[in-house]
Amino acid sequence: MVMAGHGEPYIPASESPLELTVRVVIVGILLGILMTAANAYLGLYAGMTVSASIPAAVMSMIILRSLFKDVTILENNAVQTMASAGESLAAGVIFTVPALLVIPNLWDDIQLLETTIIALLGGLMGTMFTIALRRLFIVEEALPYPEGVACREVLVAGEEGGEGSQAIIYALGIG
Repeated sequence: MVMAGHGEPYIPASESPLELTVRVVIVGILLGILMTAANAYLGLYAGMTVSASIPAAVMSMIILRSLFKDVTILENNAVQTMASAGESLAAGVIFTVPALLVIPNLWDDIQLLETTIIALLGGLMGTMFTIALRRLFIVEEALPYPEGVACREVLVAGEEGGEGSQAIIYALGIG
């Protein structure tokens, strides 16, 4: 993670803390399912979705810190990324599949296998495009990505503890 506007990594290159562990995968999948279901419900009910990256960062921090004492910021970031990727994929499905049902003579009903394949291919294509465009948008253009910066600040506040993490937990309870 690079500090916004500073260009220096939050974690020095000489350190290599744990990033992808079994507990990260399990918590990430469970939180991803929760965020996906919530976003799909909201999208189908209200016709709009919300980006869940910041709530996912807060929830990953709370869950991992309450279950494990030796959690790293990279583990929190991985869980947050898994959860927010799931909710983004749900948004793509809930707006695309109903449109396919409206087109005459294309689909008479929802086929689970076809819908799953479309969702998997959409997620795979999104991942491939992200990998291909990362260098251009993040490294060369140095675009700000305010939501990513906000997620980083939430994770750093949780890592450092103190008043910053307490404020985040209070805000989650209020909001």
